[in-house]
Amino acid sequence: MSSNTLDRSLVLDAVRVTEAAAIASWTMVGRGDEMAADQAAVDAMRNALNDLSIDGEIVIGEGERDEAPMLYIGEKVGRGGPTVDIALDPLEGTTLTAKAMPNALAVMAWAPKGTLLNAPDTYMDKIACGPGYPAGVIDLDKSPADNVKALAAAKGVEPSQITVCVLDRPRHAEIIASVRSVGARVNLITDGDVAGVINTADPATGIDLYLGSGGAPEGVLACAALKCVGGQFQGRLVFRNADERARAARWGVTEFDKKYDLHEIVRADAIFAATGVTSGALLDGVGFKDGFVHTHSLVMNSSTGAVREVRMKRRV
Repeated sequence: MSSNTLDRSLVLDAVRVTEAAAIASWTMVGRGDEMAADQAAVDAMRNALNDLSIDGEIVIGEGERDEAPMLYIGEKVGRGGPTVDIALDPLEGTTLTAKAMPNALAVMAWAPKGTLLNAPDTYMDKIACGPGYPAGVIDLDKSPADNVKALAAAKGVEPSQITVCVLDRPRHAEIIASVRSVGARVNLITDGDVAGVINTADPATGIDLYLGSGGAPEGVLACAALKCVGGQFQGRLVFRNADERARAARWGVTEFDKKYDLHEIVRADAIFAATGVTSGALLDGVGFKDGFVHTHSLVMNSSTGAVREVRMKRRV
């Protein structure tokens, strides 16, 4: 096994971690308390990680140490074993959970030590599509309309048959207008851009392209998923002030305007896992019935190309 490949036993371990976080956060679905929902997921995920035989370091987490008491960037987890970088979002969609809306997920990825981009907690401009297209078919430096037309041509359809997922934010008004100017559909989501990017890789969702700016840490997680299925991704960090640039520099970012592709963000084989908290396009949410808890997860391993759906049923 090369140093850039993870042991396959870590596939099931990854699912156990996201299952634990999803089940814990489900108890806060619809209760209107985003912080409590996130804390429940953080506690459960941290406990699950510390139960594993890994030597893990959080590189994408809840924030820097002075901002996050647990699962902070640089925190060590596990009982010892393979050395891994860990990117995680214990609850991707805190607002979705608090309001009992679709598409909330517990998400985690890991890769060999030193191979995940230490993305600072800033914004990132993103573009992504699923597998099966020629390399370079999408480009962050092209207009949204031109990207839609290029993807449509590669797919062999008219631009009107392309659906683009975009976070519903005022900052994306120009992107939305550009996409619609060539007749393409826009699928607006309120939160959860990790799921938005991953949806481009699943034909069942009907999403062809993802565009817009969102959290840079979420970009790393989405790249880990696309690494497993062969999609394309480009991202560029967005800095709103000098403090954000200084924070990025502390984590080793030296080219502030660099356009990263997927394989520069995730530089080795990775394992990605997600478990549904609330039901959505990608996964069913946690359920309790007849004394059993049910979960629906997705786990991917880029070293084998395997993508598994995992349904767990456990007595409670």
